[in-house]
Amino acid sequence: MSRDSTADLAGFLEAVRDGLGLDLTEEQAAADFDLLPDWDSVHLLRLLMLLERETGRSVPVGRLLKARSVREIHSLVTTEGRDTR
Repeated sequence: MSRDSTADLAGFLEAVRDGLGLDLTEEQAAADFDLLPDWDSVHLLRLLMLLERETGRSVPVGRLLKARSVREIHSLVTTEGRDTR
C-alpha cells in the first residue's frame, strides 16, 4: 500500500483486505463497526498500525477512536494527509 493507493476508498478497502484479512464492500465500510461481522477492537489497533506504517504519518488515536466506521477512518486519514498545520 502506498499513499496514493489509499487516497480513494477502493484502494483503502484493498489495504484493509490485504492487511487485516477483512474483505469489506463500500456499503459495509459505511456501516457502524457494531454491524460488521468479525470486527473487534483488535482490528482497530491493527488498522492504526497498518496506516501509520504505510503512510509514514502518525494517526491521531483520539480521533480514530471517535470514528464509527471504516469510511470515517478513511476520511480521517485522507484529511490528516492534506492538513498542513
